Amino acid sequence: MPNSEANLQGSSASRSGGETTATALFSLLGRALVTFVFFVSVPAHFGPVDLRYAMAAGVPMAKVVVPATGLLALIGSISVLLGYRARLGAWLLVLFLVPVTLTMHQFWSAKDAMMAQLQWGMFIRNLAIIGAALMITQFGPGSWSLDALRKSRR
Repeated sequence: MPNSEANLQGSSASRSGGETTATALFSLLGRALVTFVFFVSVPAHFGPVDLRYAMAAGVPMAKVVVPATGLLALIGSISVLLGYRARLGAWLLVLFLVPVTLTMHQFWSAKDAMMAQLQWGMFIRNLAIIGAALMITQFGPGSWSLDALRKSRR
């Protein structure tokens, strides 16, 4: 019976430290999917809706904090998507997400069941994104990234 660990690794077992094409593809796809939410939501950080929402949630200096967090999320997500200094970009996303999750998605204090359910969904979505970002901080962006290209040129 063949070694099951070698079967799980596929052709990467025969490569010297390299990734399989599937691993590289899934790393790129994962980075694209985890950053998609930011590209959709970041523009609102520069408009009145998110500002009013943050002010209603009691965010101090919301007129400064909301656009600043928008820039933080934008820079972090571009970094992760392109795989350029992706570990740092992932830390920027964590730095953005932890306070936002705890201040803006307080499902435990929602006044009605529907709002509690909505905030719970946003809360756990952010936890999942934090988990993905933490994985990128430790494992990097994969071989289809600008970081890998820079490393190969050194």
